[in-house]
Amino acid sequence: MITRPVKRLPVENGISGWEAISRRSFSVRSLDSHVNADWLIIGAGFAGLSAARRLLQLRPDDKIVVLEASEVGKGTSGRNSGYMIDVPHNLSSGEYSSGGADSTRREMAQNRYAIEFASQAAEAYGMSRETFDPAGKINAAATARGMKLNRSFGQSLKVADEKHTHLDAAEMRAITGSNYYLGGLYTPGAVLIQPADYVRQFAAGLSHDINLFERSPVTSLQRENGIWTALTAHGSVSAPKVILGVNGHVEDFGHFGGRLMHIFAYASMTAPFSADGIGRKASGRDRWALLPADAMGATVRKITSGGQSRIVIRTKYTYDTTLTLSQSRLSKMAQAHRRSMDARFPDLAGIPFEHSWAGRLCLSLNHVPAFGEIDESLFSACCENGLGTVKSTLAGIMAANLATGSASRELEEYMNHRDPARLPPEPFAWLGVNSVIRLQELRAGREG
Repeated sequence: MITRPVKRLPVENGISGWEAISRRSFSVRSLDSHVNADWLIIGAGFAGLSAARRLLQLRPDDKIVVLEASEVGKGTSGRNSGYMIDVPHNLSSGEYSSGGADSTRREMAQNRYAIEFASQAAEAYGMSRETFDPAGKINAAATARGMKLNRSFGQSLKVADEKHTHLDAAEMRAITGSNYYLGGLYTPGAVLIQPADYVRQFAAGLSHDINLFERSPVTSLQRENGIWTALTAHGSVSAPKVILGVNGHVEDFGHFGGRLMHIFAYASMTAPFSADGIGRKASGRDRWALLPADAMGATVRKITSGGQSRIVIRTKYTYDTTLTLSQSRLSKMAQAHRRSMDARFPDLAGIPFEHSWAGRLCLSLNHVPAFGEIDESLFSACCENGLGTVKSTLAGIMAANLATGSASRELEEYMNHRDPARLPPEPFAWLGVNSVIRLQELRAGREG
């Protein structure tokens, strides 16, 4: 028998605004007995749920069990900014697209494959435009350097024959109500999601065909006579094949140690304000979505529902080896968000933040996923490299394809990468990565 204890369990730092304003349509069910299955998926985020849907397509008669440590929508999947991006998006690079035309086209094809899969799920599960909106996104520039980065990115898109539109300051002001931006670059292929609603409605749609157990963190995995068994506090699941959709927590399951960077991204959501009157004058159209021209700048979204609007801002990053953040850290980051918010929307300075939180990103040094069969009949669909919505969706699909032996050109291309590169030992990695983050944030300047 092989037994592997899980070293650490997920931690939620702050309440995600997306989760707080989301409503779930199904009750929470926890594992309280032993269950036998054909498939076990650990993690009910983008990767795990996508893997489950793909398995249902490939093996509709098989029994699928999904275990989630927390509740659907409360973890990392419900804490991101909600962009499903089709064009290159390398968060660790100063430029989103720094590769050649061939690599750019390949990445876009993979991203669009995942977005199409998500679109089909959104239609099948009845998601509204407030949850799944194919509206595109804008790379917003607030500095001369940001404008230069946008021109460079636009040139990469032009070489790849991709649609894009450059916006001037007046057009940005008409969209956002803000004088802060010098220009923008619009790309039409991105989908904007309410991330907590998306994963909850996805899970609800699957719930009739799979067994989903929440508040059931796996404490150990063991294998005997070709069968894996996952133990939880009150039950267990046995299955011949297991898919891990746990992102950076794959290290806590004993795999890819010393090869993954765990970056906390920080975000805040305002209290609701009127979508009309001063609210519209101060913040423009009902909905828009801005990525920073510099990857280390501020991501800003406006959402509107029922005559009430909110703004979500995400900026500031830290590399940490711990899972739990102090309240003082979250408060400090919220203060930074306040400064960024007020600089962009001075007429909304009196609107408080209702929620501030942190979400954990997983990056590899060489920007590749932690993917594949990592032990006999144990498959990893982890490390989203800063774009969890799309990359984790893609990894979940591909893990299901790989585990069922469903060969395809997409799977062959997806697997054509090296292993995640090894990081320097601690504390050198901590010092080095945080130093790079600080330097990049300083360079971003007003983009942050």
